[in-house]
Amino acid sequence: MQIFAKILKNLIFIMNPNQLLSRNQIFFLFVGFVLVYLVGLFIPLMENDSAQHATMAMRMANSGNFLEIYKGDNPYLDKPHLHFWLAALSMKIFGISHIAYRIPAILCLFLAAFSVKKIADLLYKNENLSYTASLIFLASQTIILSAHDVRTDAVLTGFIALSIWQFLAFIKTQKILNVVLAGLFTALAFSSKGLMAIVIIGFSVFSYLLYSREWLKFFNVKIIFAALSFGGGILPILYAYYHQFGNEGVEFILFNQSVNRLQAKGFEQNSPDYSFFFHTLLWAFLPFSIAFYTGVFERTKNLIKERFQKVEGVEFLTLGGFWLVMLVFSFSKFKLPHYLNGLIPILSVFTASYIFEIFEKNQWKKARVFWVIQLVVISVSLVGVLMLTYYFTGIHEVVLFVVGLFFVGTLLLYIFKKENMVRRWVLVSLLFAITINIFLNSQFYPVLTQYQGGLKMAQYFEKNQLSTQNLFMPKDYEIWSFDFYTQQNTPRKEVSLLKKGDRVLVYENDLQNITQPYKILHQETHFKITKLSLKFLNPKTRNEKLKKLYLLEILN
Repeated sequence: MQIFAKILKNLIFIMNPNQLLSRNQIFFLFVGFVLVYLVGLFIPLMENDSAQHATMAMRMANSGNFLEIYKGDNPYLDKPHLHFWLAALSMKIFGISHIAYRIPAILCLFLAAFSVKKIADLLYKNENLSYTASLIFLASQTIILSAHDVRTDAVLTGFIALSIWQFLAFIKTQKILNVVLAGLFTALAFSSKGLMAIVIIGFSVFSYLLYSREWLKFFNVKIIFAALSFGGGILPILYAYYHQFGNEGVEFILFNQSVNRLQAKGFEQNSPDYSFFFHTLLWAFLPFSIAFYTGVFERTKNLIKERFQKVEGVEFLTLGGFWLVMLVFSFSKFKLPHYLNGLIPILSVFTASYIFEIFEKNQWKKARVFWVIQLVVISVSLVGVLMLTYYFTGIHEVVLFVVGLFFVGTLLLYIFKKENMVRRWVLVSLLFAITINIFLNSQFYPVLTQYQGGLKMAQYFEKNQLSTQNLFMPKDYEIWSFDFYTQQNTPRKEVSLLKKGDRVLVYENDLQNITQPYKILHQETHFKITKLSLKFLNPKTRNEKLKKLYLLEILN
């Protein structure tokens, strides 16, 4: 208890009245976020995309074939290879596990957090603001989610942030190394998710130049080095596409992939709502989304009022990058929330700068409004956590539950402490992000994932040391968690071709498709955990939402 008291005493001490956060507070908050991300390493993989991508990377690691990429038995002509290469390499080094799969993603997110600080340093020359921007990035709910529900976006975000940092450093210093690294990191971002990366990087840099009028510092002979390093950096990806798909593959990644998603060609049009990304940010950028949108409104209004005249100390990289990217993304006919992740680095810098503007100008009324909104969010969330603990999770990990209670205590201490309003609002918001995500990562998600039938069936096979020989799934089944945790790609087969002695995994609603005599060897309950409902969370009605996954043996 004396150690905890000492930590809290250091946290309370503000070293400099001009600082929003003290060095002790910054250090403590970074430790808290590192804990959140490390705890997330141990969550079992979630269906569909995370488990699917892990299985694809596992296939590479097992086969040693890094040039060809497959989704199950089918060639995968979609996302580029870099995310899968990094995950497969990690599995080669550390063994096949969900921890190894996530390591490259978390390292890329930490690189992104470092790059956010560097971008803020170059734009605002205020170390306290820069650290705050980095903390806001790490606190963003969509970024924390991307660290354990790992897809291509964590790697993408890391290299986008690195690229913007290096381009900005090149404009300010004209160093060859910066421009070479900028081109290389852009190539790696492209190799993570295609042209989307270039759109975010390009619009951000363009916005900076548009306002600063430093065109000649960018468009000079040295920019050739960026083009050369970019061209060299994408060669491995182009070669891999050519090796597996020929010219069609190269054309796909250079042009068709992003255009197809914009037009929903080959994808089901999932959102005609042009405001989709704007309202998605309300949860994705928690706990600072309201402050961010307020800042966007105010600064856009001021920019219009000033007729886009350059003002000393004002930058347009973050605001312009946000508007240009959001407008392009909003016209896409295929939208998913995690498409926003690559934007979060510049949104974090923007938000930190807006908060410091409130702090330095002593805008207490505005800060009080944000404070009240945040208290409502925190109160509702903590009540929600208590209800989930009581009705759904129980106390899954005792030690981490106690750690969570420590952060709750620290949170409450600052809620009731007499302090500068802006400092209290920011510190409590960051502590809230740590607290709620320690609970989610250590108590909620580990319990939730146990309702995946594929994971439970894999655990049954491991516990009973069952062979996967003569084991099949019906055609088009995607039980990726079973494949990953049994460390093999289960063959898919038309159920009419199953023969005596074959075993098959089948959901209860497809049982009628099995016309041959069979016996049930085992069954597990299953729920699609990415579509939560109150009926599922309520233990009294949960069984209504569960379906069964069967392991059958064909008799003749």
